[in-house]
Formats: sequence, structure tokens, C-alpha cells
Amino acid sequence: MTSQFSDLVEFGWSAFFDTQLEPDDLDSTVPARVMAVHRGGLSVVGPAVDTLIPPFVATPDDEETTATVGDWLLLDPTTYRPTRILERKSLFKRRAAGTGRTLQLIAANVDTVFIVSSCNQDFNIARLERYLVLVREADVTPVIVLTKADLTEEPEDFTRAAVKFLPGLLVEVLDSRNPDSVACLAPWCTSGQTVALVGSSGVGKSTLINTLIGAERIATQGIREDDDKGRHTTSGRALYRLPVGGWLLDTPGMRELQLANVRSGIDDVFADVVVLAGECRFSDCRHETEPGCAVLAAIESGTLEADRLKRWRKLAAEEAHNSGSLAERRANDRAFGKMVKTVVREKRQHNRE
Repeated sequence: MTSQFSDLVEFGWSAFFDTQLEPDDLDSTVPARVMAVHRGGLSVVGPAVDTLIPPFVATPDDEETTATVGDWLLLDPTTYRPTRILERKSLFKRRAAGTGRTLQLIAANVDTVFIVSSCNQDFNIARLERYLVLVREADVTPVIVLTKADLTEEPEDFTRAAVKFLPGLLVEVLDSRNPDSVACLAPWCTSGQTVALVGSSGVGKSTLINTLIGAERIATQGIREDDDKGRHTTSGRALYRLPVGGWLLDTPGMRELQLANVRSGIDDVFADVVVLAGECRFSDCRHETEPGCAVLAAIESGTLEADRLKRWRKLAAEEAHNSGSLAERRANDRAFGKMVKTVVREKRQHNRE
């Protein structure tokens, strides 16, 4: 790693980014990492900079070039205007909540994701699978973190449910208020590492963050006793420094996880269904009433749960719909952009004549 940039390691810099630098970058730019995303701009921090800059999009017609939390930017040393976004080693994205067609970037350059759920009524295997799809698609290490272990007599039941369909999945059960209990997460939080937390409201994410950081950085609220649900206590995405040297990203609770362009993530999380589908007699088998369907045979024999197939169908259909919508909108945007350029060019030519 270039010695001039060795002091960036504490901010999450690695050889992956070092190799992207051009010779001129060493003297003409200031590297900085996006630590927080606000409505009005980006909070960027580095050894030589700590400031707020306007939002930045490298390529206006490409949503994926929008700077997001975790990104590394090269800034002009005088104006601090970004000149470039370095290639990301991981990127989390989803279709934005609601009925719009825009793509929302969640975080970049994350090494590990703590998928937080709780040992109570809020535990939901379908929701965990959705988060796992996002994590697998980004090729990031997932760790299931089950909080509120002190409120149940049999936390092992939740662990078994979490790993039932994904053997080898890392699961940690803890009391998010107890530093000794939370210490099991330390191996993923060392210097240079970036971890992210995702999970719905009320599962104890804010409490866990405060314990990991060692300070009351995030406001916490109780949950409703009737359904174990909570309200959002985090309003934006931000990175927090951990005492053991790493960085922790918190994201607002995402109720509407509308997936797009995550086909490989779905295939990974539902590998058992995908393998069975490949054994069906017909390549276009819909796994409904077709003869020779290996998926239906597995359900009949009890080796595959019908609910598992239903969840796979639902995610696959949602992904296909959202991805198609995004692709169509992007194609329309490109066509409109070309039309505008053509009109402007013809108008200029006409004026010259």
C-alpha cells in the first residue's frame, strides 16, 4: 500500500482502493470517506478533511454513481468538490420504498452485515430471507444477530429456525444491553473493517449500536407489548467509530424491502429450491401440477416445506417485476435523453444556417 495513504487504513481503506489510484492522485486530490448521508449533503471524513459537501452523482443518468454512505471519494484539495468515486468492493441497493421506480443505494464498501432480529414475536424467517438476499447479492458476509435473548427461556429455538435452510450461516444470540454478551461480535469489528446493521424497528438495533460504540449515540424507544413492534429511532444512514477500530453503519428500519436486480442473491439463499428445480423433467416447469416435478416431489416427501416454495415464488416474482420496471425506466430515460440531444443539435444547426 502506498505509504502516503497508509493513514487512511483506520477509515476503512485497503489495497483494493490503493490500486485504483493514478500517479497524479497522490498529489492532486484528498481522499475522504462518506460517513453520513443527509438530505442536504454528505459528511465526508479523512486524515486531512472533515466537512459537509453537496450530494454528488458522478454520471447524472446513472443512479448507481450517486455517492452513498461508505463510499470513498477523491476531492479537490481547494474546493473539496468530488472529482471521482472509487470503485466499490460492495454495494447494497434496493428499489426505493413506495410506488416510485427509482433505485436507492443503501451503503457501499461494507465487509460484514449484522442482520438483527429478536427472540420474540418480531422474529420472521421471511424477513430474514429478504435481508439475506441483499447481503448475498452484494457478496458480503452475513451474520444473524438475535437480540433480547434474556427475554426467552429457549433462545436455541430461534437459532435453529434461522439456520434451518442455510447450513453454515453464522448466528450469534445475545443481550444487546450487556457489553460482555455483545463481545461475541468483536471479530467482525476490528480496525479497517466496516460492518452494517439492518433489521426492522423494535428488534434492538439502536441499543446494540450504543453498546458496540460504548456511548449513547442513538436514541432508543420501547416496543409495544401487544405485537413486539417498535418505531424507527434512526432517521439517516451513518458510520460510527467502534472502540476496537472498525466502523459500524446503521440504516433506518426498512419495512418495504422491494428487491431489484438481486437474482443471484435469491438463487443463493434458495439454493435448495433452485437445485430441485433443475431436476424437474421439463425445463419450463412451474412446480404446480406438472408431471416429473422434483420440487413437488420434495414437498410430498417432506424434504421441502411448501411455505419455503411460496416464499421463493414471492421473492422471485417481486424481483422480476421490480427489475423489469427499473430496466424499462432506464431505457426510457436514455431514449428521452437522446431525443433531447438530437433536438438541441438540430436547433443549433438551424440557427447557424
